[in-house]
Amino acid sequence: MNPPAHYDDLDADLAHAWAMLARGVADRRSAFRTPTLGTIGVVGSPQVRTVVLRGCDVGRRTLRFHTDLRSGKVAELQLRPLAALHFYDAGQKLQLRIAGTTQLHHDDDDVARAAWAASQAMSRACYTQDVAPGRPIERASAIPQAAGVPDGATTGFDNFVAVVVAVHSIEWLYLGSQGHRRARFTWDGDQVQATWLAP
Repeated sequence: MNPPAHYDDLDADLAHAWAMLARGVADRRSAFRTPTLGTIGVVGSPQVRTVVLRGCDVGRRTLRFHTDLRSGKVAELQLRPLAALHFYDAGQKLQLRIAGTTQLHHDDDDVARAAWAASQAMSRACYTQDVAPGRPIERASAIPQAAGVPDGATTGFDNFVAVVVAVHSIEWLYLGSQGHRRARFTWDGDQVQATWLAP
């Protein structure tokens, strides 16, 4: 089996990585649709969970996901605005590890309003429950239901946060039968530094 075109080309590797990220936003079936997010917990312990990739701006080098204002990850990112995202596509044999800083967009913020307006009603409904995510409840039958299904109004918007990750580095790993390839891309302003790494 021939290696992919980007196999020995750092520029092509980076372009392919961004293309896969953009596809994760556009294609619900893409493995890059649901990355693992890592943060530093409020007591310093590592925390990981799956999020849904909602935005990718290649020109600005940003990624976006959404969360509830009352969730633990918001408190963590308010304390330490650092995030790591892990993507893996078994079919493409590709792993990306991305590090960056976060900015939280909420309430009357233009980014939050635009992200909310672009969200489907069933996604907006997640933000209407009365009980904060992760809060203990007595029994399964007491699991709170969404208070309503927003129809484009602001129901639930008070709890909605768009999290934008400014990408500082991408570590790229291709697991090829011909031999693995690994590279790191880091940015200082608009300048990218690319280097091969031992797999």
